[in-house]
Amino acid sequence: MSQEFTAAMRRATQATRAMDVAGATRIIGEALGIGIGRDTGLPAMAPVEPAARPLRRRLGEVVRLLKAGKRAIPGLDGRALPLPERPVPEGATFAAGRFAGPAGARDYRLYLPASLDGAAPQGLVLMLHGCTQTPEDFAAGTGMNELAETNRLIVVYPSQTRAENPAACWNWFRPGDQGREAGEPAILAGLARAMAEEHGVPPGRVFAAGLSAGGAMAAVLGATWPDLFAAVGVHSGLAHGSASDVVSAFAAMRGEAAPPREGTSPTSADVIVFHGSADRTVHPSNAAHVAGAAGRPARRSSGVAPGGRRYERLVTEPARTGPRVECWMVEGAGHAWSGGRPEGSYTDATGPDASAEMVRFFLDRPKRGPAR
Repeated sequence: MSQEFTAAMRRATQATRAMDVAGATRIIGEALGIGIGRDTGLPAMAPVEPAARPLRRRLGEVVRLLKAGKRAIPGLDGRALPLPERPVPEGATFAAGRFAGPAGARDYRLYLPASLDGAAPQGLVLMLHGCTQTPEDFAAGTGMNELAETNRLIVVYPSQTRAENPAACWNWFRPGDQGREAGEPAILAGLARAMAEEHGVPPGRVFAAGLSAGGAMAAVLGATWPDLFAAVGVHSGLAHGSASDVVSAFAAMRGEAAPPREGTSPTSADVIVFHGSADRTVHPSNAAHVAGAAGRPARRSSGVAPGGRRYERLVTEPARTGPRVECWMVEGAGHAWSGGRPEGSYTDATGPDASAEMVRFFLDRPKRGPAR
């Protein structure tokens, strides 16, 4: 076996350990001269491109690119493609910052809309990107900053560090990151609370939303910090306690979720769920695990999005206690943010607008309880 091939296999192993199985498959296929499309259906966050053309390169070229570390093969090194900064309205800011607390530190981007103009914000949304994404990428794809202008929302985009996860995934599957007082939930809650206090967010108006691993972490926050996060949005994600390590994480993503681990619980916050029925990265059955926590009959409706995709919507209202639950299943959609913008990664413009529906869900609720 040549040194070049050995190096490629080492890179594939690293990708697998980072939970980027699709990336590892591409590396192996390229090294062997086999054309493998980007949408492999394996449990990793691969770009949703059903008509993607197979990539075919000579082994020597692959090795040269591996050594150079270039992005000639999209997704090869597990990093998101750099995106140009989107212009912001006059008077708005999209600033970079860093938060540090007892549990750890993270960089973030903070969007303050021009529409505030001295008025109190209507709320704060913590937006958790998916694997290989960046805050800038996620903001571009979800269009949440534009909705923030319309609704006087503050939006915070934490950035996962590659020191904690090589593919920039939030570690929703690690026991140390599934509790309240330590790990990533504590860091993210501390960041959200600090921003809410600094910018005068009204009590009970702090929310979280995320995609894929970010959606799973939003579910964790809804379960561990319901006194802070009044509602959460889980897009293509998994329920709190679905996994306890990498192996069980892949099983849960395949739709083989084990019973929640002892010490974990379903979300106590209100939750809105979006999932594509054709998601081959995170099995659609995971939507039911997140949304089915209430266990009560739901009102069912259906429709067709302006982009052309059909959807089914289930709404469960709480009886006396318990969360409001709303679940959208988008017919034929893959692992992508429904109604998203093409400027960002992992988006599907043909589905209902998940960002707009999440904002509607977040704001259409009584103001209650201080953010603590």
